[in-house]
Amino acid sequence: MEGIVSFLNSVIWSPALIYLCLGAGLFYSILTRFVQVRLFKEMLRLLFKGKPDNDGISSFQALAVSLAGRVGMGNIAGVAAAIGFGGPGAVFWMWIVAFLGASTAYVESTLGQIYKERDVITGEYRGGPAYYFERALGQKWYGVLFAISSIIACGVFLPGVQANGVINAVAQVAGEGSAVTVMGIDTGSVRLIALGIILVVLGFIIFGGIKRIARFTEYAVPFMALGYIILALLIMFANYSMIPEVFGMIIGDAFTAQAGFGAAIGWGVKRGVYSNEAGQGTGPHAASAAAVDHPAQQGLVQAFSVYVDTLLVCSATAFMILSTKMYNIQGELPDGQFVVQNVAADVEINSPSFTQMAMESVYGTFGDSFIAVAVFFFAFTTILAYYYIAEVNISYLTRFMSRGASKIGLFAVKVIIMVMVAYGALNSSGYIWGLGDVGVGLMAWLNIVGIIIVFFVARPALDILKDYEAQLKAGGGTTAKRFVFDPAKFGIKNATYWEERHQENLKAQAQKDRQNKL
Repeated sequence: MEGIVSFLNSVIWSPALIYLCLGAGLFYSILTRFVQVRLFKEMLRLLFKGKPDNDGISSFQALAVSLAGRVGMGNIAGVAAAIGFGGPGAVFWMWIVAFLGASTAYVESTLGQIYKERDVITGEYRGGPAYYFERALGQKWYGVLFAISSIIACGVFLPGVQANGVINAVAQVAGEGSAVTVMGIDTGSVRLIALGIILVVLGFIIFGGIKRIARFTEYAVPFMALGYIILALLIMFANYSMIPEVFGMIIGDAFTAQAGFGAAIGWGVKRGVYSNEAGQGTGPHAASAAAVDHPAQQGLVQAFSVYVDTLLVCSATAFMILSTKMYNIQGELPDGQFVVQNVAADVEINSPSFTQMAMESVYGTFGDSFIAVAVFFFAFTTILAYYYIAEVNISYLTRFMSRGASKIGLFAVKVIIMVMVAYGALNSSGYIWGLGDVGVGLMAWLNIVGIIIVFFVARPALDILKDYEAQLKAGGGTTAKRFVFDPAKFGIKNATYWEERHQENLKAQAQKDRQNKL
């Protein structure tokens, strides 16, 4: 099985996908005139604007749900793996893919908002790549293909990566290999207890739907991310003399062959896409669930979430590891020697170990334990986001079936994701990360190719950006002047939610005008 997973990875994550991710980000950055820079202030304003309604969640809750998916093992173990296999220069390419990918995140999340619909069973807003491929391209088969791929990726392949990281972090704190470790409990038992806690809490939350997921993530994600960044900054201050050297390693090694130039850019982009998910097609699911006045608003909010994930959280991890020199770099040498070796050779690269060792070097056992707690919250909230994505795509596939068939599908995906969490937790990390990479790559191929085709068929995300900026300049967003969106104005078809909402707004305005005349 591991051989098959390795082969699939070599095919999916060929140089073609690496350059497709970078190329798509550059393509949309130019077309949007670098919206990720120009409207940065508006991104910040929108974070706390808007409130949830009966069917949708707020902009901040949508940000929290999407960040739950973005901020996970990729930020802790993924950054460590990027450095361990690609050298410090891999961090530079993670920054590049985040900066360019923010424009891709804007496009895909705006498309998700445009073509969202109400779920026939729950009444909640649903949307994502499957919906916009069917409605914008008129190719239902492509929407079905993406839905199936995302269910396999988010429901089967990816949850195990997060669970595996949690269990490994707990085992590191417990003291792997000790006969008796924490409170008289041996390491194997600690793993099983941790897994049991994960499954119980996971089951409680995912059976509560998007509202419960949103409520949990809007508190857990910001709290842990902020705490993590603060401790990382303290490490940087403690090693302030190393900061110029760290920057030098990151920039200098990005264009040299310390671990192979291909390794630096390959691992940087691979782990960058895995972490911030820009272009992967996961962000639009949470974006579509938000109640907003204009589709571009969630596009901007989701673009900002890419910055939070990579430029803040991933960078914090990288600076911790590099400034404390708690890492090895695995070279492409036949004898398996390291290009750089600062820690023991048996420290696993595809794990949170480098990050835990960096924390422990400054904070002692508290740092080790804190990373284990951070890993738990980051990974757990990511599993919740994966479940929600799988749920949305099950709903997409069953929305024209009977109510009973839809309920069976939703129940099945809950059971499957819990089984895969257990499976991932109890298997080797290398194999589980390989499965995760297959899932990420599969979704990225389908989504990036799809949104590029959407551009050549229609330009909804770009036209809507111009409309939003025009309304913003005219005073949109104030108490006196709300943002409005009429899809017919841009020749956008099949945007049924917004068509109905626009008609409701026209009726309300007509009634208000009649009352004013009286």
